[in-house]
Amino acid sequence: MPDFISGFAVSFSLIVAIGSQNAFILKQGLKREHVFAVCLFCALSDAVLLSAGVAGFGAITARYPDFITFAKLGGALFLLVYGLLSLYASATKSHAMTTTGTTTSSLKQALLLCIGFTWLNPHVYLDTLVMVGMVSTNAASKVWFAIGAITASVSFFFALGYGARLLAPIFTKPKAWNILDALIGVLMLYLSWHLWQS
Repeated sequence: MPDFISGFAVSFSLIVAIGSQNAFILKQGLKREHVFAVCLFCALSDAVLLSAGVAGFGAITARYPDFITFAKLGGALFLLVYGLLSLYASATKSHAMTTTGTTTSSLKQALLLCIGFTWLNPHVYLDTLVMVGMVSTNAASKVWFAIGAITASVSFFFALGYGARLLAPIFTKPKAWNILDALIGVLMLYLSWHLWQS
């Protein structure tokens, strides 16, 4: 159990920070669009990366730093484009939360964005492969450490996706969506700049 708790704590502390992936899940939860599929994809992706990190992939990325460099460039470009699109949406679109359950984007579009936010995000590799991988070297049982880390990831993603509904009354107003799009756009541009500079 100590290794399970350690893995859970490390993973949760790294994933809870507001980033591009979390902002996207929050928005999907507010829109109630493909929430389960988005949360499941992010959780499974994290499970693969966390398992690889605990299994020793952190040593590989440390040995081949060019992999992280390419990921940074691709991630910065992706975040730049998405940020600009979010700012454009905040200035031109007027949409409000509806309770009909209809969707405005396809499952394919949502999952493609998930792929970008997950696999083109170098911070994901640094957190799951390098950081978690390094901390796991102190665990007596790497299996329980990995299970704890994966449990934290799954719990957080689904809590974020479905917990966003508590904010639904606020987003019945179009202005709230405009503000959210603007905040997400600014966040994406900042993260893109930060990646480019790092």
